[in-house]
Amino acid sequence: MHHAFHGVSWERFVAAAVVMVAALAIAVVLRVLTARLFRRAGDTRWAWDDLAARLVRDLAVPVALLTGAWFAAKTLKMPHGTLIVTGRVLSAATILVFSLALARMIAGVVTSVASARQGTAANVTIFANITRVLVMGIGILIMLQSLGVSITPLLGALGVGGLAVALALQDTLANLFAGVHVLASKTIEPGDYIKLATGQEGYVVDINWRNTSIRTLSDNIEVIPNQRFSDTILTNYHRPAQDMSVMVYAKVAYDVDLDRVEKLLVKVGKDVMHDVQGGIEDANVLVRFDDFNDSTVGFHVILRSTEFGDQFEIKHQFLKRLHRVLREEGIAPPYWHHRVVVDETARKDEMAL
Repeated sequence: MHHAFHGVSWERFVAAAVVMVAALAIAVVLRVLTARLFRRAGDTRWAWDDLAARLVRDLAVPVALLTGAWFAAKTLKMPHGTLIVTGRVLSAATILVFSLALARMIAGVVTSVASARQGTAANVTIFANITRVLVMGIGILIMLQSLGVSITPLLGALGVGGLAVALALQDTLANLFAGVHVLASKTIEPGDYIKLATGQEGYVVDINWRNTSIRTLSDNIEVIPNQRFSDTILTNYHRPAQDMSVMVYAKVAYDVDLDRVEKLLVKVGKDVMHDVQGGIEDANVLVRFDDFNDSTVGFHVILRSTEFGDQFEIKHQFLKRLHRVLREEGIAPPYWHHRVVVDETARKDEMAL
């Protein structure tokens, strides 16, 4: 009788091992198939099939193994109590696996929605991180409930503990909420060129839960805490539209014909708008004479640029071409010179004295 029991249990053990091996084989096959599916989805331009393929790939192996473990436990014909505990542990593990995969998928959905709303330059990690934490938190609570842990007192403790944590991390939370507010109100978005009253300026690269990275024109990264955006004056050069005015200041000598100079300036401006990258071809070129200096007449020429970074090349080309045209037209350059007037009568009076 004793030997027979041993024989039966050994057979059951072998059967359970066979079930686990079969589950492992299925997991490997699923892994290979889902990897191929993931590659196929990656070839298409549609983002949603990539996310669905990733979800299937993340779940394939763990779900196959957990299902195999459950059938193996059934095959072993464990005592009723042990089977219940095993079932709970396996279901808790399944919930955890699903939570991880869902958190990854939903974060991917949030990222793709943010990218679609904010253009290809968008790289916003803040929403994806918040989503991940929320989904994982809910998943862990469901897992604890499935293990038989009562989560009602746990939620009460979390409420009190959350207050203490909020007080301890108020600086971090202030940055988090400032970041969410900045993105929700569309004050700045990745790709915008901004300048703070404190002097930092550059293209917004990323806004995460604590700080914002901006790339300066010299290709360095400046990191600014999100909270700074709520208590400083900020200029966004991409709002309300990306194109902007470029003001170029120059001077001409007093003895030139200003009407003729104005026509030349407009012609040079139109050529620059047509030829130089970043110039807006149909833009109005405006000339405004605005001061009399010691020996020159100062003026501004107002051009248009499609983007903040293009203004430097536009100014450079405009001044070069203007210099060439003024020389070709024989217009006197605005050299600095003093005119000295000697009063002869005053000198004679001094000599008489």
